[in-house]
Amino acid sequence: MKRQQPTADGAAPKKSLTRLRELTAELQQLEARLRLGGGPEKIERQHSQGKLTARERIDLLLDKNAYVQEIGLLVAYDQYKTSNQQTANSKQQNEIGAAPGAGVVTVVGRIEGREVVVVANDATVKAGSWWPETIKKILRAQEIAMRSHVPIIYLVDSAGVNLPYQGGVFPGQYGASRIFYYNSIMRRYLHVPQISAVMGPCIAGGAYLPALSDFIVMVDGTSFMGLGGANLVKGATGQTIDNETLGGARAHTELSGVAHYRVADDKECVARIREFVAELPVKPPAAVSIAEAVDAARPAEDLYDIIPEDHRQPYNIRDMLDCLLDGGKLDEFQPDYAKEMITGHARIRGIQVGVIANNRGMTRAPGGGPPRFGGIIYTESAEKVAYFIETCNRHKTPLLFIQDVSGFMVGPEAEHSGIIRAGAKFVEAMATAVVPKIVLTVNHASGAGYYAMAGQGFDPDFIYTWPTGRMGVMEGDSAVQAVFGSQLDKLKKAGEQPDDELKSEMNKVRESYEQELDAKYAAARGFVDAVIIPETTRDALELSLQTTLNYSGPHIGQFVLPPALF
Repeated sequence: MKRQQPTADGAAPKKSLTRLRELTAELQQLEARLRLGGGPEKIERQHSQGKLTARERIDLLLDKNAYVQEIGLLVAYDQYKTSNQQTANSKQQNEIGAAPGAGVVTVVGRIEGREVVVVANDATVKAGSWWPETIKKILRAQEIAMRSHVPIIYLVDSAGVNLPYQGGVFPGQYGASRIFYYNSIMRRYLHVPQISAVMGPCIAGGAYLPALSDFIVMVDGTSFMGLGGANLVKGATGQTIDNETLGGARAHTELSGVAHYRVADDKECVARIREFVAELPVKPPAAVSIAEAVDAARPAEDLYDIIPEDHRQPYNIRDMLDCLLDGGKLDEFQPDYAKEMITGHARIRGIQVGVIANNRGMTRAPGGGPPRFGGIIYTESAEKVAYFIETCNRHKTPLLFIQDVSGFMVGPEAEHSGIIRAGAKFVEAMATAVVPKIVLTVNHASGAGYYAMAGQGFDPDFIYTWPTGRMGVMEGDSAVQAVFGSQLDKLKKAGEQPDDELKSEMNKVRESYEQELDAKYAAARGFVDAVIIPETTRDALELSLQTTLNYSGPHIGQFVLPPALF
């Protein structure tokens, strides 16, 4: 890790870089490159066709100066290596492959102050065609909209399936057809508003996405919608026709009636969508208590000095909470019991939340006894958190899980104290809570502790990590011990040392784990919604909470059908 060097006059630098600061800078550089999509040439080509890019459309669509949270920006960035990268066989994690953003931009933002989800094909990346990860991102965006019952807007500009990868796009339970299943459920049962703008090609099965929406807008001269393009029609039927006549804006608004509105250009299209959203019924009042927002007790900048250089080292969790919670105030629940877990009520920008956080410091049980390791879940702490979750659930209080967990305690004392049953209570309480759940990983997200702290498999409404987040079964050193432990013990008993070949194998395992523990690796595979930085954490949490509060019903699973249906 690079360190700041002394200045020319020998004085120490004013402030040294921290691990979090360096990782944040790396992340921001990577994100800036990813936001260019296919690059300046492809952006210029989009402009030459009289079209805005996906990001330009989103910027026009959403409220100015309001925080926007992108979902899945890093998805697939390190996959689909170009031929040059494959030849070089480079291991650089910041290298971007052929599918930046998987060719689709998905965000949560606001229109006229109302939370919405936006899905926009990025035509600068392989003409906006669908990779397997494109489907993953669209489904995740739809799930956010379904769970919170917020409007979802599709800005369509896609050449369809990326044919070389059709095996990962077309078939399967979570293939492209799942998108249309979600379209149908939202339209028929959940009554989630869906608005589609065809702003470029919309071909084959992809045409069902706008067809299953409430409103369809098409742009004159640049949009096309059809189950097959002119070339396919020529091959299948022998008829010669151009795309505009076959499925352009005029054809679908005047002849087929498939589309509802025809506009002159992208800017007018975006303006119409904003009108549609403004005309929707007002969102229902939130079930949770919301007070006037208060600034945090400490600036977010302080987080760079609170999070330690070595992720294994302890830190003061309450200092961190001072940077996240309104006024730094936490009404702590059972503060003197099972201190390795912190639970309590707080507010973020005025919104009431139940906070569950791992305490990385060392603690001692009352009356003596061995110290307890921070970040480890013990029997008592599992029972404490389970009870707190159930209380919040009864009061309809959203839950914020702040993860820095290494797992559950092991050993004879833990097992004999019933930690398996206590852990099961914790998991069951978390899994069955119907209130919104939001996750922020600070450092570790390891072992079964990651599951209990609302890991992705338990469908939290939003799951974020800081650049320091490390998600995996175990750390690299632990993996080396698990894999090579018996071999190393035999060598030790024989008074021998590992040879160069064994050392090399151990290093490969350690390096592999380190790579897979990186927050960017998790984000690239959709294991988290986004890697966020300290300065935007309160913004991200507030927008996420406000989004979830659009729906006071159960937030459990991808969607819940209304009881009236049964």
